[in-house]
Amino acid sequence: MSVEYAELGELREGSYIVIDGEPCRIVEMTRAKTGKHGSAKAHVVAIGVFSGSRKTLVAPVDQRVEVPIVSKRTAQVVAVLGDRVQLMDTETFETFEVDLPKEEDVASRIRAGGEVEYWEVMGVRKIMRVLRA
Repeated sequence: MSVEYAELGELREGSYIVIDGEPCRIVEMTRAKTGKHGSAKAHVVAIGVFSGSRKTLVAPVDQRVEVPIVSKRTAQVVAVLGDRVQLMDTETFETFEVDLPKEEDVASRIRAGGEVEYWEVMGVRKIMRVLRA
């Protein structure tokens, strides 16, 4: 798995974190200082990169958490095969298949010969946006 570790207190809104084994983007983060002998806690609200589901985490700010390594790459669309898309990476020329995105505005613009940006996170690839249709 391609992850690194960081203290929860070092992360900010817009950072990525692994919650329940899924890479997520932090959309809200608040810190609460607890009583005299307690440690400060962080309340994190994040959205799953692949599922789009809302996840929350409450933990001490000094707790070490997994941070996914997000690799943003470009690829040329070779073919659209129903609910799958065949891509060729523009740097390595590797060909592979990924699922057609669930987001209708992105999926409707994917055409053979076009160019897309895809993310590889924790061994999973997903088309994030269309660069050239």
